[in-house]
Amino acid sequence: MPDIFNKQKRSDVMSRIRSAGNEGTELRLIRIFRTNGITGWRRGCVIRGPRTEGRGLTKPFSVRPDFVFPKMKAAVFVDGCFWHGCPKHATQPRTIANFWREKIAGNRARDRRVNRTLRADGWTVVRVWEHELLRRDEAKLVRRLNRTLGRSA
Repeated sequence: MPDIFNKQKRSDVMSRIRSAGNEGTELRLIRIFRTNGITGWRRGCVIRGPRTEGRGLTKPFSVRPDFVFPKMKAAVFVDGCFWHGCPKHATQPRTIANFWREKIAGNRARDRRVNRTLRADGWTVVRVWEHELLRRDEAKLVRRLNRTLGRSA
């Protein structure tokens, strides 16, 4: 079925749709934190710092992890299996496949850039796949978080 809008109008309409974010996955991780006594985390914190880009230009760096452990200088990101190209669960859409391939590749490149930049600034970065929040994988995730955050299990 053809689109009723031209390309520019469709772009304008779509740009006004705001994401609901990954609140469901974040709430699951909060439940895991609380159930297992993992404390010291904050949501909605912005990490800022200097970042150098190509050609000698310096641009300020700003990132908003899903969870921050400020005292431990640790950032936790919950990555959706589709949006970040999970090796186990990612699917490849058949419609406008090239667009989605580039979009997901761009997300993965940004994730690597964020990881490198935060680590260079002394942060510990933890990336949690959406599928790791399932109850059957919870114990393994908690062990990994405790080990990474330097806590006894």
